[in-house]
Amino acid sequence: MPAVKWKDTEMHATKLSPLTIVVNLTVLLLVALWTLPTAGLLISSLRDKDQIVASGWWTALTTSSQNAIYRAPPASAQTEENGQFVIAGNVFDGKGGTVSAFGVNINRPADFEPGAVAERNDGSKLTLQENGDFRLESPKAFEGSRGDRIFFTSAVPPRFTLENYQTVLNSEGIGKSFINSLTVAIPSTIIPILVAAFAAYALAWMKFPGRSILLAVIVGLLVVPLQMSLIPLLKMYNGVGAFFGVPAKGYVGIWLAHMGFGLPLAIYLLRNYIAGLPREIMESARVDGASDFEIFIKIVLPLSYPALASFAIFQFLWTWNDLLIAMVFLGSGDNELVLTGRLVNLLGSRGGNWEILTASAFITIIVPLCVFFALQRYLVRGLLAGSVKGG
Repeated sequence: MPAVKWKDTEMHATKLSPLTIVVNLTVLLLVALWTLPTAGLLISSLRDKDQIVASGWWTALTTSSQNAIYRAPPASAQTEENGQFVIAGNVFDGKGGTVSAFGVNINRPADFEPGAVAERNDGSKLTLQENGDFRLESPKAFEGSRGDRIFFTSAVPPRFTLENYQTVLNSEGIGKSFINSLTVAIPSTIIPILVAAFAAYALAWMKFPGRSILLAVIVGLLVVPLQMSLIPLLKMYNGVGAFFGVPAKGYVGIWLAHMGFGLPLAIYLLRNYIAGLPREIMESARVDGASDFEIFIKIVLPLSYPALASFAIFQFLWTWNDLLIAMVFLGSGDNELVLTGRLVNLLGSRGGNWEILTASAFITIIVPLCVFFALQRYLVRGLLAGSVKGG
């Protein structure tokens, strides 16, 4: 037998074409564009609130220089030493930092070096050390319920904290809203998949009159805007609910609404996948006497896990992040608000706090991220299914 040129074969196998290199670089670029904002959001949510405002998340590991204002303790904290009234403390409140300069005017926060004595307009004196220790002295007693302001420039080391998450998670009603979101999202994901799987099998492998027309109607429903059909659907649900004694607002209504809006896409995707399954398996099962229900349960469902998981990811992301349908069919009371609605209310009252915004946003996406990473291998298989036919 002729010798095989293994070396040439290996070199040929490892040689990448220009198109393959371009595709790989494009995929890496897309992954970076998707990952960087998420990483930036996570880093910002863990940073100190003052540093979030002063610099971007990419500087989180470097020492930052910033102008700051510190409010000294009120007059009630003063003590008397050798005929002088003194208020002392530390402008960093124990968090650490280095003072590079300070001043007695907001327009000139760097007039004095650390350790210098600054004369104030009211006759008092201010001394600020490099480590942040300050001392206010005055020959007469300090007055007022609010302390004097100290202006300084400092070099602050990186600070990371969980206080942002504690503030969000300890806000009133956040736990109840989290449970509400899970109660909405999980059934609203499972119910459409179950219904769509049966319908997809019927449209793919069962012959009945009007099958093509029904499939065309389902495809046409994909372009119906949610906002246009929401009010008619709500009126119809209220009418049917009043007839059967079902409450006007509740979880049943939102489950049915999400099922109605999610079914067209689910049926379309699953039908295309199930129709691509090998015909020989179906025919062999029918020869053995299996019914359509047995074929669906024992053959089609196990083979359709990738497609089912792919749609489950998209449906869960949609229902978890939904706010409009939840407010219409569930309500906006304290006991009915979903997580997105609760965080919107929290940001409405504290929207100027960037640390609250970043922590709230990451709390919102952490559950969908867990679902995505748990099912992403099925997502890839589901998307690639049908691209290559077996021999």
